[in-house]
Amino acid sequence: MAVGLLVGAWTAICIAAGVGGVLYGAGLLLVPLAVTGGIHLDGFCDVVDAQASNAPSERKREILKDPHTGAFAAIGVAAYFVAYAAIGSEVPPCWQVAVLVGGMHVASRCLSGIATVVYPTSAGRGMLSMFHESGKGMLVPAVLAVEFVAAGAAMVWACAPVAAAMLLVGLACAVLLLPFANRQFGGMSGDLAGFFLQVAEIAMLATLMVAAKVVGLP
Repeated sequence: MAVGLLVGAWTAICIAAGVGGVLYGAGLLLVPLAVTGGIHLDGFCDVVDAQASNAPSERKREILKDPHTGAFAAIGVAAYFVAYAAIGSEVPPCWQVAVLVGGMHVASRCLSGIATVVYPTSAGRGMLSMFHESGKGMLVPAVLAVEFVAAGAAMVWACAPVAAAMLLVGLACAVLLLPFANRQFGGMSGDLAGFFLQVAEIAMLATLMVAAKVVGLP
């Protein structure tokens, strides 16, 4: 929630100050990192490293636990930063976008949370397994689903066609996460939750960029 509010506030500041696209795009990238400390990006780096190894799933899980940063992780995060900032610079800063981008961060985190407690994990121990066990039942997924719907409703209020496209892309990423996690890693992990969040957000931001041009957002 805090990330969504601050990203929306950043958009409002850029609108008021007449900030250019490059600085606006850089802010869209850096504000979430400043709030979260890059915890989700750490998972993204670990998964990129593991995938680059082309190893069996058991070995990939070992790579996820390795505290060292590999070359492929550095390359992957550098490419991610450039792509995210470039896409963000093409998004027009307007009040609709402030709501859409803010809601995007809330919705993506809700989907990540639902996947964490619903999808099977790759190991019977660790922080994610503890969270998975404590979230068993319908309460936690139901609360997250309500929050997702609330964020989606705010986005639809701002611009229905763009919001629908963004939410569908986010849901598609969540659906594809399950077979990817099972096939490549034998189940979910905390790193995969972070990886999913980063991928879903850049995919939803790219959808916003394209859809905003199609519908003619200012």
